[in-house]
Amino acid sequence: MTDVEGRPNIDDVRRIATKVSNWGRWGPDDELGTLNFLTPDKVAAAAALVKRGELFSLAVPYDEKGPQQGGWGRFNPIHLMMRDGNDAVTGTTVRDFYGGFDGYVRGTDDLLIMPLQAGTQWDALGHMVFEGKIYNGYDATEVSSLGALKNDIAKAREKLVGRGVLLDIARWKGKNWLEGGEAISGDDLDECAAAQGVEVGTGDIVLVRTGRMGRVKAEGTWGDYAAGYSSKAPGLGIYSAEWIHDKEVAAVATDTWGAEVLPTETPDVSMPMHIILIVHMGLTLGEIFDFEALAADCAEDGVYEFLFSAPPLPITRAVGSPINPVAIK
Repeated sequence: MTDVEGRPNIDDVRRIATKVSNWGRWGPDDELGTLNFLTPDKVAAAAALVKRGELFSLAVPYDEKGPQQGGWGRFNPIHLMMRDGNDAVTGTTVRDFYGGFDGYVRGTDDLLIMPLQAGTQWDALGHMVFEGKIYNGYDATEVSSLGALKNDIAKAREKLVGRGVLLDIARWKGKNWLEGGEAISGDDLDECAAAQGVEVGTGDIVLVRTGRMGRVKAEGTWGDYAAGYSSKAPGLGIYSAEWIHDKEVAAVATDTWGAEVLPTETPDVSMPMHIILIVHMGLTLGEIFDFEALAADCAEDGVYEFLFSAPPLPITRAVGSPINPVAIK
């Protein structure tokens, strides 16, 4: 069912979510979702993809120049020194940190204050709530003031290493970057993979390049990159959900703030793909990745598969985690 203007609505979201739901697929106590597809044999096979030993970091820097503009209370990382070189030279470290004992060791320490989803990050399965539930049918109250008692990101601490596949949608379409509001369909993903000569299969970690990060670099400003609902960003459309489900991928990551197309295709539902993918499919979703250097290399050598490593920090009860994802070719 669609609205009078032909756009999908809440009924479509519920229908697709039900069709791709993995609730109960791996048992009533499951908290990994599609990461169950990433089995040891998949990891071993991915390790064999390394030929050149070339590493590509896919993370943005964690500093005050990041994309966050304060939406939803998120802000860029604040980096502070607890003790610095001046403390060492003046003896402050000896007096205040070492209890007066010198011993010639005068180090430095720092700390970081940041929302866990300020930069390149994974959304945990406890991150999204829909109609009072989180993934696998757990009650939303399982995410309490203490954090996520179910579906926290620490459950994935020994996951998210495997075969990575880059689907460079922007380059396939002959563009530097997709335009805001440009939705990516399942057919787009299929045809891009075919054009690149790569097949997506069970347990793969799919990286979808829209070119949005390249646009930021070309224009020298984040613009409305992290403006939330008011953003105009390319991304996954709701009709890509069945493709993701049918391929049995372990995780998906994009180079945009919210992974899905903005403005959303559903005027009566905010962030419908987060509902479909995270709450019902149980898919770990990555955002704010930088694929530019990797994409250029893939275009040059024609190889779009690689060993991918991006385990989250094992932050107990967290609903997201900053990461430094690495592609190894």
